[in-house]
Amino acid sequence: MEKILIIDDDQDFQFTVSQILKEENYEVSAKGYGKAALKAVKKDSPHLILLDIRLPDMDGMKVLEEIKKINKNMGVVMITGFGEVNGAVRAMKLGALDYITKPFDTRELILRVKKALETQYLIREVEGLRRKLGENIPVKETMGESPAIRRILKQVEIVAPTDLTVILQGESGTGKELIAQMIHQESKRKNKPFVAIDCGAIPVELAESELFGYEKGAFTGSDAQKEGRFEQANGGVLFLDEISNLSDAIQMKLLRVIQERKLQHLGGKKDIQIDVRIIVATNCDLFQEVKRGNFRNDLFQRLNEFHILLPALRERKEDIPILVKYFLKEANHEFHKNIRGFSPAAMKFLLDYYWPGNVRELKNLIKKAALLADSEEISISHLSSMTMRPLNEIGLPRIFDNEDLPFEEITRNFEKNLIQRALEETGYNKTRAAKILKLHRKALYRKMKSLGLPLHLN
Repeated sequence: MEKILIIDDDQDFQFTVSQILKEENYEVSAKGYGKAALKAVKKDSPHLILLDIRLPDMDGMKVLEEIKKINKNMGVVMITGFGEVNGAVRAMKLGALDYITKPFDTRELILRVKKALETQYLIREVEGLRRKLGENIPVKETMGESPAIRRILKQVEIVAPTDLTVILQGESGTGKELIAQMIHQESKRKNKPFVAIDCGAIPVELAESELFGYEKGAFTGSDAQKEGRFEQANGGVLFLDEISNLSDAIQMKLLRVIQERKLQHLGGKKDIQIDVRIIVATNCDLFQEVKRGNFRNDLFQRLNEFHILLPALRERKEDIPILVKYFLKEANHEFHKNIRGFSPAAMKFLLDYYWPGNVRELKNLIKKAALLADSEEISISHLSSMTMRPLNEIGLPRIFDNEDLPFEEITRNFEKNLIQRALEETGYNKTRAAKILKLHRKALYRKMKSLGLPLHLN
């Protein structure tokens, strides 16, 4: 559970925001003074901080500077009042991830918190990648050495120096964000911004303003001008994750912006020139989504300058022992342990498991097992207690009842039946179903939507 620290002396604000975030399953604490907050940052290491720009005992900018001295990668979102936007922009130059102005609605708060946490996750991944490169750790120890991985790394090497738009296709947890970062780090734009946005997490009514920015007075609550993600990424890379979730209207405007290399704020009339490289990610086949009428063909053709398909972990199981070795090394370092390895039964479990959550699930499982292990070897008991119910206990559907179906349709039917079984098993509790399937709840929603399963059942 992610920990969020609110630093604001308004107790009503503390209470309201705490309740909103607790309902989203975050662990929340609050401090009203800068000095007390800094002590809490040192002690608790929160995943994200919401910091008011004005505090009774310290200037918010000074608190931000001190937080960055404690941990330069600490995620901070500034809270500002009307008329303080310039200060928030200055805070972002000092390392804040984002800012939000009072008053704001619940959806905007939740969106910005989720986005900031996702950015923090990506920053940690990139720092890990940089550390690996700095230590000259062989790629096979960090990503694998299967033919599929070698092919992907070769494609990254080819496309990175160009300005081609790239589509990264793969299931949730296959490493699309990390590959996007690798392309950025090996490109001529590496010293410019890398801005990531999860299109599946943006409410439809906020997508246009989030991507393209807005003018003061463009809609209720827009008390000041705000840059969109395109402007923030100017000169660098804009990474659009799960792009298939964008509405048709936003897809059309996105196409125009990419083609013309200029945009207008929501509520504005002035053209703003942009120079942005686009990398998009999707967990579905965009070409098939075009054929089904779910994605614009003209946008697909514009995006499809280079395509990288990331395989699921179950399709490259020869990489599992290599990944396990590296993730265990990381866990030993983090938890100050000296676990030598896995029992034969535990390794067989890892090799036989379906891995619906792919590499991300494997990494999380190894980390938890290392934390729980009370010996120098991780046994099957350390793993089975954390995988909920094995998929074969749900009852896997038959997938070859119709031998005339193409592979893609067989795969689609398999996923649909598997998700349907998990939903039935849990009484259509999507949170529990997601845990059984080892998917993020958001990823389950996206899969249900793409497979035509009803979303309205609780």
